[in-house]
Order: sequence, then structure tokens, then C-alpha cells
Amino acid sequence: MSPSGIPRGGQAIAENEAEDLLRCICFKTGPPRTVGVEVEWLVHELRDPRLPVPPERLGPALDTVRSLSLASAVTLEPGGQLELSSPPAGSLMSCVDTLSADLRRVRDALTPLGLSLSGYGVDPWNAPRERILREPRYDAMEQALDRTGPAGRAMMRDSASVQVCLDAGHEEPGPLGYHRRWQLAHLLGAVLVAAFANSPVHGGRRTGWRSTRQALWTDLDPARALAPDPNAEPRAAWAAHVLDTPVMCVRGEEAPWVVPEGLTFREWLRTGGPRPVEEDDLRYHMTTLFPPVRPRGHLELRMIDAQPGLDGWIVPVAVTTALFDDPEAAETVYRAVKPLAERAGSSAAPRNPLWLAAARDGLADPELHTAALAAFPAALEALPRIGASPAVVGAVAAFHERYVLPGSCPADDLLEVTS
Repeated sequence: MSPSGIPRGGQAIAENEAEDLLRCICFKTGPPRTVGVEVEWLVHELRDPRLPVPPERLGPALDTVRSLSLASAVTLEPGGQLELSSPPAGSLMSCVDTLSADLRRVRDALTPLGLSLSGYGVDPWNAPRERILREPRYDAMEQALDRTGPAGRAMMRDSASVQVCLDAGHEEPGPLGYHRRWQLAHLLGAVLVAAFANSPVHGGRRTGWRSTRQALWTDLDPARALAPDPNAEPRAAWAAHVLDTPVMCVRGEEAPWVVPEGLTFREWLRTGGPRPVEEDDLRYHMTTLFPPVRPRGHLELRMIDAQPGLDGWIVPVAVTTALFDDPEAAETVYRAVKPLAERAGSSAAPRNPLWLAAARDGLADPELHTAALAAFPAALEALPRIGASPAVVGAVAAFHERYVLPGSCPADDLLEVTS
């Protein structure tokens, strides 16, 4: 590092160079071929998941997991949540099989330590836990998010999700075109929030939301958590959004990092202060933006709550992949969710009326229920076409029958248990 905090050998970039870079790296187009998933878990005591795990036990547990031979990357989130990120896979089943095998190894390693993995969007029993990662990134993130209230700390320390990663799509128009997939992600995203809502209780208290995790995102800094206009040209809209969002932090050689207030990335580029901007600063800045759909070359769908059971994550991954990557299903579901655009209105997800209803009511909302009743059968028809195993098709069919048909979601099960 240089004395200014810029990595050695780095070169400053100008505003037009940053715009060009964003247009090139955020939507890498071509035929959809790969799928990946990032699955976050709350770590609980095996003997009683209502008991918080002391921080001094989580570190050694992570070391044990990291020592395993896994295909997936393992990270620890600020509150001690465990995340497994699959490598990009050439098919749905390759993704499912790889991550399933890794999860079995992780579970088998944690069981002798008296620990278990729990799939909830937020911790039902424990209040936001102590932040166990004391790193400059998370110190800066907490300082920045604290400016808009307590939701940032709860999100960092106490939430878990299933994030599905899919290719951006074709350059050309059509069901698999990148502009159509961008629009579909922001409309279908609300249906996914509703169908897979699984966080109605937080810290032992009913919150009034089916997805409290999604509600937390609506309370974050809106510039950082909102989506750009999905109807605009994606590359231009996303590039403008990135540059016009305030900088969370300016990394330095020493901690703590500078946490400016109200300094957009565009203004940083133009003023060159507190130090000149590097290309790596732009890439880092993008990791501090938290919209429900984040383009990172591929599309990262970030709106799904963690699911119950060790294999519950497979259903949202299978449904989402089928609806995006099978051309017939993509066209069917786009027609089914397009009427939801009027209800979404002019405000951006996740703060528009559609997304708020999805988080609050789940599939008890009539319009979201209608959309789900079209989406899940389309996915079930498409899954064999994209090579899904009978077991995966059966899991989706069981979820459809248990939750989608009656207009329910996993959150309703937890509400019954805690009633």
C-alpha cells in the first residue's frame, strides 16, 4: 500500500472510464449456461436452537469447516452466520449436487461440536447478536448504516438468505434477453419474496411481517438498498445508479477507514478526494450496494429468505432457474407477472407497494398468489426440460401443494409453532 492508502501499482480512473467499465463488467451477455447459489445459515446450539452460540465457539467451528475439502467457498458473516457459495455450475443439478454434498460435510463436522445450521430469514429466538467480525469493512458498514437506524445492524448480524445467481442472458431481445431478464427479476422477485417468506418472528417477537428480513432491507439507506428503474436500459441505469450512490467507505492503509457522509462515487471521481479513485475502488463500491437484484456480470437475486431444513434451499433455486433459463417458462411467467408492474408504481423495489405487500402478507396477497399459481406450474413443467432430477421435481411439487395452492408460505408454519 502507498501512504495514501492506494494499492501499489494502482492507477487513478476518470469518470468516463468508470462508466465504460461498469457497462462492460456488470452485464456479461450470452446464452444462459450457468447457475450458482449462496446459502446463508444461522448457527445454533444443537441441543436447543433457542440458545445463542457464544462467539468464542463460532471461531473454532469456522476453522473446522474451513479445513474441510469443499467445492464451495465458506465465509462467516458479521453475526456468525455461515455462508456457502457454490462455484458456477453448468446445470441446475450440478449446482444442487455440489452444494448438497458440501452441506452434508459441514453438518457432519458441526454435529460433534454441538452446533447445527438453521434456515430462517432472521433469528426467531435471539435478539440481534454481537458482531463477531471486527474488520475495517464491517466497522465502516456499521457506522454508515447506523445513520438510518437499527435495521443495518440487524441485517448484518441476524439475517440469512438464499441468493440465486444466473447468467445475464442474450444481448438480443426475447425471453432470454438480458433486458427482459432484468425486468423479470424485479417483478418475479416480489413473488419469490412472498412464496418463500420465512421470517415472521425475530428475537422471540412477532413482527407483523411474513418476511422480516425483507422488511429490514426497506429500512436501510434507500440509496444503497433500492433498485434502479428496471424498465430503463439496464447498463445505463445501473452505471448511473452505481456512480450516484454515496460511498460507504474509503479504504485506507490503516483502520478505521474513512466513512464520508453524502459523497457519491461520481463526486469522488470528480474531486479526487480524499484520495484519487482506482478501478479496484469502483469494484469494491459495487459490493456495498444491496439492491434485491445486483448485476455482477451475472444476475444475483438476493431477495429470498433462508429456508427450513438442510435441503429447503433447493426449491427456490430450482424454481428460479427454471423460470429464467427455460424459454417457454420464461415467457409464461413474464406474462403472468407483467400486470404486477402497475401495482409496483414508480417507486423502486423493495420500497414500492408490491414488494412491501410481499414481505408483509406473503401469498395471502391475492395478486401475488395469482402470479405464484402461474409461476410454479410453469416451473414444474420446465424442470424436466432443464434436466432436474425426479427428487427435485418432487420437492418443488410438494412445496407447490403445501404452500402455493392454499396461498401460504413457510412463515405461516413458524407462526403456528409460536402461537
